[in-house]
Amino acid sequence: MSLRIKTLSALLCVVLSHTLAQQDKLLTHFMYDRMSVNPGETGLDDGICATSVYRNQWDKVNGAPNSAVLNVAANMNRFFPGGIGISFFHDAIGFSRQNNVLLNYSYPINLGNIGVLGAGVGVGMMSYAMNPTWIPPQTLLDPSLPGSDFSAINLDLNFGLYLKGRNFYAGLSSTHLSESEILSTSTFGLNPAGYSTARHYYMMGGYKMKDVGPGALDFNLMMRTDLVKYSVDINSRYFIKKDNNEIGYAGLTYRTSDALGIMLGYNAFKNFTCGYSYDITLNKLSSISRGSHEFFVRYCFYLKYPPKTYSTHPRWLGN
Repeated sequence: MSLRIKTLSALLCVVLSHTLAQQDKLLTHFMYDRMSVNPGETGLDDGICATSVYRNQWDKVNGAPNSAVLNVAANMNRFFPGGIGISFFHDAIGFSRQNNVLLNYSYPINLGNIGVLGAGVGVGMMSYAMNPTWIPPQTLLDPSLPGSDFSAINLDLNFGLYLKGRNFYAGLSSTHLSESEILSTSTFGLNPAGYSTARHYYMMGGYKMKDVGPGALDFNLMMRTDLVKYSVDINSRYFIKKDNNEIGYAGLTYRTSDALGIMLGYNAFKNFTCGYSYDITLNKLSSISRGSHEFFVRYCFYLKYPPKTYSTHPRWLGN
């Protein structure tokens, strides 16, 4: 019981005061969520792709984070240089709710045999709301607790550089460049509620070996920090092939001091992939958490390029 109380107290600390900083979302399927943290990746893949991830973190822990991500990106090179995309993120922790919507654009720079470098920016809004319900032991008046609901909206900005090669990718980016601050206008209590985003920095990379036995093997890395705390995800997956087409994968993700994730994915039909991961909790919550569940779907639609047409002088039509 003591550990459960400490756990809930730690979760409430996220929303009780005029903070400080907060860590961005943590996803085991981070390799499918590059655009929301690095807009330079927007539209570098051909076609139009939609990706959604839902995460239930620390199952059976009251007030634990529940997150949902939706990314839609399109390669626009047939109309103008670059890619555009929209990224939506929802996060619920305790009695707080956060929503982020970003419009992303990436300008591609061709580096020849090396690959394509995307320089991208994300511009959007972040909303934060809190609806506290307290059960005090003796009195309803506790000046250390925020005493009313509040919600507000502020600007959110991201920037990133993303290099896409034939068998690898690498990226550097920063989120919450504006470091938005949202404060409650309530005068109740001595500690009005507030929320501040801290600027986060990301480094990502991956490499894929296409012919490893009957399948393929890839490696992915994600490093994130707000200059107060840091987290590193290391991932490897093996892809199963049939008739030279990848039909599914199995893999592992290790997150420093937090979890070990077991991943399974399946290509249900052409250009459609779905996946599931289960994180085994490795931190102090392991005694009360039943792990974390994550579901992922992705679909891409590829437009055919119009055939090239050529014109010539009528005198040469017969040759």
